[in-house]
Amino acid sequence: MPQFRTSRRVAHSAADMFNLVADMERYPEFVPLCDRMVVRGRRMESGQEIVTATMTVVYKVLRESFTSRIVLARDIQEIRVSYIDGPFKHLENVWSFRPVDADSCEVGFRIAYEFRSRVLQSVMGKVFDKAFRKFADAFEARADQIYGRRREAPGRQTAVKTAAVKGSQSA
Repeated sequence: MPQFRTSRRVAHSAADMFNLVADMERYPEFVPLCDRMVVRGRRMESGQEIVTATMTVVYKVLRESFTSRIVLARDIQEIRVSYIDGPFKHLENVWSFRPVDADSCEVGFRIAYEFRSRVLQSVMGKVFDKAFRKFADAFEARADQIYGRRREAPGRQTAVKTAAVKGSQSA
């Protein structure tokens, strides 16, 4: 199953970055491939906000929509996404936000996915890999736009650490 992981230190607080990622209705404005995001429902459960949302991704003539369950765990600064319905056989991703200091944090993103269709996997798999590599840049640029450009985060790595893994392990 294809997997992707990245981690980077950014010059924004963990709370600000969590809020930015949690603001999924804005994704079509800046997230690669995201054409539409519709929140289907929100509820509180055990102190965590649970969101059901449908994202439509577009690439050239292909348009696919999928619905996910998103758990906004503010207490641990983590966002977990699990697949409900759409063109995937499996989709799971996790965002984590670890404070470094008051003005910077380490943002982690990991995803594991597999399309139901082999044709869609061969076409969209490569596109998804490229898009995931641009996610960190897109969210950091959006944070700079929303919260203002800050000094570079201490010890910030300029290269994004990635691991694209093919196999049967999950993220």
